Amino acid sequence: MERKITKIGNSYGITLPKQLLKEANMNYGDQLQMKVKDGDIVLSKKKEVKLPEGLSEDFFEVLERNTQKHKSTIEDLVDR
Repeated sequence: MERKITKIGNSYGITLPKQLLKEANMNYGDQLQMKVKDGDIVLSKKKEVKLPEGLSEDFFEVLERNTQKHKSTIEDLVDR
């Protein structure tokens, strides 16, 4: 399948055929994750994670931010 990139406001977008979404087990309204791998854009359905009681919804965002902030320290610990 081919699609043309179109302008949507200040962004760009593409339409996804209903059959393609069905084959990928995706539906209207699903949250998607996007990444670039080997120069290609890869879309995948966001996996829902049920957090244990007491963890806030932004737990993984805070964890990722702090992991990146202290990346060199963490890597140094691995080498010990």
